[in-house]
Amino acid sequence: MERLLPAPLHRALLPIAFRLRQYWRRWRGAPIAGCAVVIDNGSGEILLLRHSYGPRLWMLPSGGIGSHEEPEVAARREIAEELGIRLARIVPVAVLAEQVSGLPHSTHLFAATSNARPRPDQREVIEARFFPTHSLPEPLGQVTAARIAAWKARGTRAG
Repeated sequence: MERLLPAPLHRALLPIAFRLRQYWRRWRGAPIAGCAVVIDNGSGEILLLRHSYGPRLWMLPSGGIGSHEEPEVAARREIAEELGIRLARIVPVAVLAEQVSGLPHSTHLFAATSNARPRPDQREVIEARFFPTHSLPEPLGQVTAARIAAWKARGTRAG
């Protein structure tokens, strides 16, 4: 359905959908599960992106897990849809208990290695680049910083 809309219209509607989703999550009050992937390029850099909606923070590639969808499948789907990257190997790092939009959220964190050039979909993702892990861009969200710290603590590499 979303591909039926021209990209500029889709981008214009995303902030409204983002806000409505936040209200719905608060009203529903139930914990939600998602996935995130730390993609390193084998040269000490990790892939971060910025969305066309919400706060303009640099974040790890991430997304929701559909009902009856396995976390790894969701992670691969999100990376392919939003960045045009097919991951050969993906390794589970941790399941993190977080607060997202003020509500309980569990994130299945994965690690992958790819030096493929990201191709942001220009709908949800407007920018994606590799950054050295010792010099990450600002503004970087607290949730993203915690996810990167968990990845570093585990010393997990997919390569």
